[in-house]
Amino acid sequence: MGLNNMMNERIKELAKQAGAGWDDKYHWYVGSVVMEKFAALIIQKCIEQCDLVEEDEELSDEAFTFRDGALMCRVEIKGYFGVK
Repeated sequence: MGLNNMMNERIKELAKQAGAGWDDKYHWYVGSVVMEKFAALIIQKCIEQCDLVEEDEELSDEAFTFRDGALMCRVEIKGYFGVK
């Protein structure tokens, strides 16, 4: 599965969880409550990726800085959503 397809599938999965629907491949229908839930799910997934970085035993050495943590968080979030 290519990165673009992975990103689309992850987004679709979160949209379904939020209650969004679609009538075909290109037309989504959502209300404001669904959009809020969708945004909250995306934020939660981002936090989960940062939690993975925090819990990574290999990264717990003293030389690891907050900057490194931010970079690793970014890498994990991009990887989860399939963003280049």
